[in-house]
Amino acid sequence: MKRDVGLISLTFVGVSGVIGSGWLFAPMLAAQTAGPASLIAWGIGGIAIMLLALSFAEISAMLPVSGGIARVPHFSHGNVVSTAMGWSAWIGYNTTAPIEVEAMLRYLAPHFPSLYTRDGPAGSTFGDLTTEGVIVATLTLLVFTVLNLFGVRLFTRFNASITWFKVAIPLVVSAVLLIDNFEIGNFTASGGFSPMGMKGILGSIASGGIIFAYIGFRHTIDMAGEAKNPKITVPLSIVLSLVICFLIYGTLQLAFIGALPESALTNGWAQINFTGDFGPVSGLATAVGLLWLVSVINVGAVLSPLGGGLVAVGSMGRLAHALARNGFFPSYLEKLNRFAVPARALLINFAVSTSVFVLLPFDEVVSLNGAAIILSFVAGPIAVAALRKLDPDRERSFKLPVIFLTGPSAFVIATLIIYWSGWNTYIILAGCLLVGSILFIARMSKAGLSEMDIKPALWMIPYLGGMALISWLGSFGGGSGKLPFGWDIVVIAIFSTAIYIIAVKGCLSTKEYETYLAEEDI
Repeated sequence: MKRDVGLISLTFVGVSGVIGSGWLFAPMLAAQTAGPASLIAWGIGGIAIMLLALSFAEISAMLPVSGGIARVPHFSHGNVVSTAMGWSAWIGYNTTAPIEVEAMLRYLAPHFPSLYTRDGPAGSTFGDLTTEGVIVATLTLLVFTVLNLFGVRLFTRFNASITWFKVAIPLVVSAVLLIDNFEIGNFTASGGFSPMGMKGILGSIASGGIIFAYIGFRHTIDMAGEAKNPKITVPLSIVLSLVICFLIYGTLQLAFIGALPESALTNGWAQINFTGDFGPVSGLATAVGLLWLVSVINVGAVLSPLGGGLVAVGSMGRLAHALARNGFFPSYLEKLNRFAVPARALLINFAVSTSVFVLLPFDEVVSLNGAAIILSFVAGPIAVAALRKLDPDRERSFKLPVIFLTGPSAFVIATLIIYWSGWNTYIILAGCLLVGSILFIARMSKAGLSEMDIKPALWMIPYLGGMALISWLGSFGGGSGKLPFGWDIVVIAIFSTAIYIIAVKGCLSTKEYETYLAEEDI
């Protein structure tokens, strides 16, 4: 692939991935779960994701390959682990684009009511996509796909032009709310600053839209194989995109809480809501009389998911290409077109993403997306430590500091995020992995066990089994509640640290690593 993506373009890819539809819903979801302490949740979530991101930053700068989420664990732990992580991420990516398209259409639906069925009393709320809605959604995905087919340079230029507006609009909304309607008393109303306690803060990270928003940084990793001077560009773009987006989301959350009318807090933070078809941020602007601002928000409501969907389509093409390089998908998908883009992978992904509109309701798509993508992040902290052992002398423009502490801490954080997603979400994740396992066995049935790299993947058995048990015992998302809050974090910290040590020690041999490395043009 051509290395045509510079620092600003790659940073904008990350920013566009993070500022998708999340800013339209996350402020209210986080406030419902944690109250004013949602500000702390954004900070904790930002630090957690930054630690995970820096794990991938070291490896992506050292081994800048396309589809990094799937390829990174391939170098350290071989086929089974990279396939499991890549398959999980691919499922997530193929639901990200439909989510962004639906978010855009839901904001357009009041102007084009034929896009959705009407549910609720007297048709008060929008339901599922109509046939016309599915056609429009499919055509939107097709536009994203076509834009990606003509090379990364056209894609990044188009994305950059959108991203300027995506950054400006939330900042304008925040500034107006802070200047015109900021009430400091809201931060101690209805139960105080932290009405749900630490459980609410931690729960909002997973279920309040915070992690869903932040994980968009991953697109910079997937584009690493097309970055100019990747040793500098990749880690710096990851850090810049996360810092920019943390400031935007933190400011928006502050403004949202401060602008809430007293009537919205009558029944407590968990019950805050804004009726209407235009979403919570527009609903708040309407409630406080800023009708002109609603028009600005609605423009952002179209542009933000538009850019997020465009980036997601580009990333999932690189990911499918990487899975073909891993041997999981047919080699047919490795083929690049004359613009050095994995065109066949993009077209297959288009077909899969289109089927999501037809087969799954929106709520299930969101749950599947979160569950599938989160697992793929656990490989980063393990791989960075393993590669320090396998290739200690390779030049690293960026190194994760104090790795004996930050490495296991990042793995614990990734595991906690999976746990906070809840038992119900974990069941969906397990189902995805089961399907992937069946496909992998069928694909590799003609290969020997040595080519499957079974031994370096053995840590996944106690990890996934242990997480199933802990998630069921816990109190998040349908868990039994047998494991008290507080103790669950201690249990996960001890459990995941032990798994981390086992996984790092059980990596590929140096010879196996060098064999896989020789297959890449780095």
